[in-house]
Amino acid sequence: MLTDFYLAFGPVCFTLLGLWLVVIQTRHEDWRGVTADKRRNQRRAYGVAMHFSLPGLMSVLALIDSASTTLWRVSFAIVAGGGALVLLFVRGSLPGRMGQAAYVTAIVLYALIAVVAVGPSLVTDVGLSIRALRVEAVLLTVLVFLGVNVAWLLLFEETPAADDSAGIGRRHAA
Repeated sequence: MLTDFYLAFGPVCFTLLGLWLVVIQTRHEDWRGVTADKRRNQRRAYGVAMHFSLPGLMSVLALIDSASTTLWRVSFAIVAGGGALVLLFVRGSLPGRMGQAAYVTAIVLYALIAVVAVGPSLVTDVGLSIRALRVEAVLLTVLVFLGVNVAWLLLFEETPAADDSAGIGRRHAA
């Protein structure tokens, strides 16, 4: 098991989640606009929170019994599979090609994490010489990095003025 990695990675994920909650508080006024915008922004904010909380949860679960591959495989498969499904249902992608690409990539990464957890031998079957656990660590790292970038884009996305209920008028950034 990659105990040292998860000992460091888990706190990083939860720290990023805490920082994201601060961002949500600072953008709350801007994101309250029209009901459709509010719901969209809630879904987006929740999607970003999943980029940090689920990898953090997987890290904590990996540390419960670092010698148990069964615990690792089952917990990662359930959490990552759930993450992919939640992102599909939330439909919280950012506008534009970059936002759509980030959204689809996150779903694919969660699905890959679940697949590797269910069938770790698939890693060697495709010709990779590293262990499945290391592949999972790399995928989780990329997922959190993607989350940081999505959070950055969402933080600086322009929103209609909150008092502009018709959606017409000046736009401003946070």
